[in-house]
Amino acid sequence: MDHPLIDLINAKIQAAEAEGAFDNLEGAGKPLPPCDDPENAVLHRILKDNGAVPEIVSLSRELSRLRAELREATDRTDRRRIIQDMSMLEARIEISRKRG
Repeated sequence: MDHPLIDLINAKIQAAEAEGAFDNLEGAGKPLPPCDDPENAVLHRILKDNGAVPEIVSLSRELSRLRAELREATDRTDRRRIIQDMSMLEARIEISRKRG
C-alpha cells in the first residue's frame, strides 16, 4: 500500500521539474559518491552534519577534559570528585568498547 501522500509528492516533483528547479544542480551528470551503507546514508549524513559522534568518541573527549581539569585542580575535594568522574567515564568507555 502506497503512502497517502505519494500522489501529492509526485505532483510536487513534476511541477518542480516543469519549472526547471532541478536544472543546473551542482554535480549534475556526475556519478554519486561511493556509499558503504546506502540504506542509512541519509541518516549518517544528517548525524554528521549536526555534529553527532559515536558514544566512545564523546566519552573520550569528556575524559580528556576531566584530565585537564584534574591537572588544574588544587582543592582536594575537587580532585576527588574529578577522579571519581574519570573512573565512571573509563567504565562507560570500556562498556562501549565491548558493545562494539
